[in-house]
Amino acid sequence: MKQLKISRPVMERLPVYLHYLKSLPEKPEYISSTVISRALRLGEVQVRKDLGIVSGAGKPKIGYGTLDLIHSLEEFLGYNSTLHAVIVGAGKLGMALYDYEGFREYGVNIMAAFDADPAKFGVTSTGRKILPMDTLAEFCRENHIEIGIITVPDNHAQEVCDRMVDAGIPAIWNFAMHQPHAPAHVRVQNENLASSLALLCGSLRQQLE
Repeated sequence: MKQLKISRPVMERLPVYLHYLKSLPEKPEYISSTVISRALRLGEVQVRKDLGIVSGAGKPKIGYGTLDLIHSLEEFLGYNSTLHAVIVGAGKLGMALYDYEGFREYGVNIMAAFDADPAKFGVTSTGRKILPMDTLAEFCRENHIEIGIITVPDNHAQEVCDRMVDAGIPAIWNFAMHQPHAPAHVRVQNENLASSLALLCGSLRQQLE
């Protein structure tokens, strides 16, 4: 990914643009910011600004070359290079993420899952490896793991985060409710599923009142 500081909202919108463009059944040679903004229900000025970061301005009255824009988005987001990841916590959420093939489209390869329960060790029916926690550090160093995914109960999140940091993992994607602390050089992205559900339900209740 290009070393350019952009806001989190912009970073969250870029994959949305990419998904929309790649999902078009018949890709036009050119596509305008107007078409994209209408399809995604976003402001046209915002779309132009976002895409300008990635590929510069489109051609007046023509727009962007569709395939070139897809390539520019993939290149900017780093989807053309592979990042290796591991999951710690082989429960239902962990295994659902582990079995999700779509991560490869985003340049992420989940190589293994780790758990403290010996009953889970081995190879799953889908061919996925579940390994003991005491092999985490060695595995991460040998396979140059760049992303650690935490899907353990809240009371174990900090311990797992610490072990990932000790194993040299530079980025952590945390699904536990507890938000672990990590050194400044380690990036932590917390996903609070309960908060997202509460926002959705709250909005729905307001709509139904």
